[in-house]
Amino acid sequence: MKGAVIHGPRDVRFEERETPKITQPTDAVIRTVATCICGSDLWSYRGVNHIDTPTPFGHEYCGVVEEVGSAVKNVKPGQFVIGSFFASDNTCPHCQAGYQTSCVHRELVGGAQSPRLRVPLADGTLVPTPGDPPVELVPSLLALSDVMGTGWFAAEAADVKPGKTAVVVGDGAVGLLAVLSAKQMGADRIIAMSRHAARQKLAREFGATDIVAERGDDGIERIKDLTDGVGADCVLECVGTGDSMKQAIKSARPGGSVGFVGVPHDVELDFQDLFYTHVRLLGGPAPVRRYLPKLIDLVWTQKINPGKVFDLTLPLAEVAEGYRAMDERRAIKTLLRP
Repeated sequence: MKGAVIHGPRDVRFEERETPKITQPTDAVIRTVATCICGSDLWSYRGVNHIDTPTPFGHEYCGVVEEVGSAVKNVKPGQFVIGSFFASDNTCPHCQAGYQTSCVHRELVGGAQSPRLRVPLADGTLVPTPGDPPVELVPSLLALSDVMGTGWFAAEAADVKPGKTAVVVGDGAVGLLAVLSAKQMGADRIIAMSRHAARQKLAREFGATDIVAERGDDGIERIKDLTDGVGADCVLECVGTGDSMKQAIKSARPGGSVGFVGVPHDVELDFQDLFYTHVRLLGGPAPVRRYLPKLIDLVWTQKINPGKVFDLTLPLAEVAEGYRAMDERRAIKTLLRP
């Protein structure tokens, strides 16, 4: 089969790859109905993460089960399923505590930008939908594989609750869906930090009550102005740079919470400074598997439509253009159809 392979900075090719097959009795092989490009993929695409050898790419997926290993009991061929970017057994102590991305047996599910995908630990990783989804729901179901669950974790980690004021740092797909998550969790006020008109518009659709275009110290000051000098109860950090983390922490009020889900790059914290903020920090790779049943229900009953973050759809064969469009910020998020 052919799939996406990254060879180096800005060098993604659609080329021959080995067709996945069952290698462990706990595996499943799915036919991908849709896959996509993640903002975190751009770190490798831009050369920030070094690529030593040509590597199959992508970690977001939904599709139909074609084959399962002999030990798989809960997932059956023919089911439409969604899974996380980390496989988990969903039974270890960390999984039972709700942190499946820290499963003691976790395994990255890579190479998802392809027509077929092997998913390890299928019983603990894959969640079937109630039936075959109508085609219009597929983008939203695909979003649950990572970005919607990651935005949801950002909101939960930031302790978003009814009546609270939330700030979302970052206007990529995760940031926009963090806005949607904060809205679902009942935030009274949601301030989205964005400088791009199309993303500001979508943030408003998802529930943002205010938009802040300023960055750095000016952005922090603007948040303080909007909150009568207090700062935000909850801050959702969805970028992963040193500047975005600084902005998140300094936008929170004393006793506030920061949920950080942007993959960190060059982030250094001054703990002497942090000590006096009284700000709580919780973050990491989102435990998407924890949220899948609830999020599938919200999409299935059409209470949320996270698929709106896909503003470019391409055939999988044009994956290189999908990366270029996101790298050049011509697209928020690219959906790929095998």
